[in-house]
Amino acid sequence: MLEQIEAVDWGTVPGPPGWYEPERVAPGLRVLSGASNLVRAAEAGSLLGCGGIVHDHSGTVFPAAVLAAPLLLEIARRGHPAARDTALALLDEALCFRPHAGYERVATPDGTTVPLCCALAHHLRAHTDFLTGLGGTGRSLLADAAAHWRFEIHECAADDPDTVAFGTLTGRFPEGARSAELHHGGDVTALNGLTLEYAPEADSPGACLRIPARRPSELPPGAVLRPTDCRDRAH
Repeated sequence: MLEQIEAVDWGTVPGPPGWYEPERVAPGLRVLSGASNLVRAAEAGSLLGCGGIVHDHSGTVFPAAVLAAPLLLEIARRGHPAARDTALALLDEALCFRPHAGYERVATPDGTTVPLCCALAHHLRAHTDFLTGLGGTGRSLLADAAAHWRFEIHECAADDPDTVAFGTLTGRFPEGARSAELHHGGDVTALNGLTLEYAPEADSPGACLRIPARRPSELPPGAVLRPTDCRDRAH
């Protein structure tokens, strides 16, 4: 764990000057990873929550929260109960808080960028079994993460003047027509008026979306759709 914490150059992670204090992040994570009582966990929470990964007094989240999320989840899984509770509280704040203008997105391996909230939700969903097993706290985090849905296109068919897209849906697509971002090949395209044709069954993530005024050739297999308004709807 300590090697993973030190492997990140927190000083090079972007954040709003005067708000983000990168020198707090590694010490906060180190203290939290070894905390064995409430006092030490609270000390770590203060370091991380007052300018490290979030600024709790102003309700602000920083890009550093996305890099810290897997570490916080590992601390929650393996650490002392006081450390677990602090880690989960920080993750909850990070998902709910808003970023400063200019620091709303983080880069992905394919070269595109996604909203901080969607990147955080992805990390939480990767630990679904663990969080579900925690009971109410974990399930609440997963329920909040579900608003930040993701749809990967497998194939499309024309249904003039629209296209129906078949693929896998993670998270919860809301009722009514929605806007989305289409991510493919490092590019992001705005889409409007998406509706859910059919939702996933209980034992499968397969779903179908209707995408107005687009041709199948504009929606290639492997492209990913993400919401543009998930934070406004979720909180």
